[in-house]
Amino acid sequence: MQHGIKLLGIECTADQVDKLLVYLEMLEHWNKAYNLTAIRDPMQMIDLHLLDSLAILKYIEKSEAVIDVGTGPGLPGIPLAIMNPKKSFTLLDSNGKKTRFLFQVIAELGLDNVQEVNSRVELFTPEVLFDTVLSRAFSSIPDMLHNCDHLIFASGCFMAMKGKNPQSELSKIEKAYKVDELHRLDVPGVDGERHLVKIIKKMQSPSLEP
Repeated sequence: MQHGIKLLGIECTADQVDKLLVYLEMLEHWNKAYNLTAIRDPMQMIDLHLLDSLAILKYIEKSEAVIDVGTGPGLPGIPLAIMNPKKSFTLLDSNGKKTRFLFQVIAELGLDNVQEVNSRVELFTPEVLFDTVLSRAFSSIPDMLHNCDHLIFASGCFMAMKGKNPQSELSKIEKAYKVDELHRLDVPGVDGERHLVKIIKKMQSPSLEP
């Protein structure tokens, strides 16, 4: 795992490595009973879950308040929160088993910057809006924009983690939005394509991002 993190160009403290490993151990243990992820091999979890999540670390540098919608067992939210203790993360999922797992992870790792929410995204009304809405294989990009628009500041951004270049999805987004950035991600140990799409509202200038 540490070799993969190094290949991503990420500096990681010993405490952060320990927390990532404990998270992985908890995910493997809970997965046996609650089927939190289809990936069951711990080595595959490192590449396809942990490193895949950390591959977008540098792209959320300007974010302060992030909501990870459809987070499942906390991906990419938990790994990103471990690496960014000064940023706040809200992990939202409608599956009660998964949010109960997240509650235990947050308590076990002492992640004061993270809260879990058990709700459908369209029913969740936050007290304070977010500057970044993040999703990893949650839904199509047009559906993500439609269902999550009420969660975000006008000057915020949407970040969608995808496999192949999602040009067909991007061609269907409403005119109120535009693609601000599209990055191909190189994830150590992962052969398939990975992309990150950043979308903003057209009324917004990129220079006004938080």
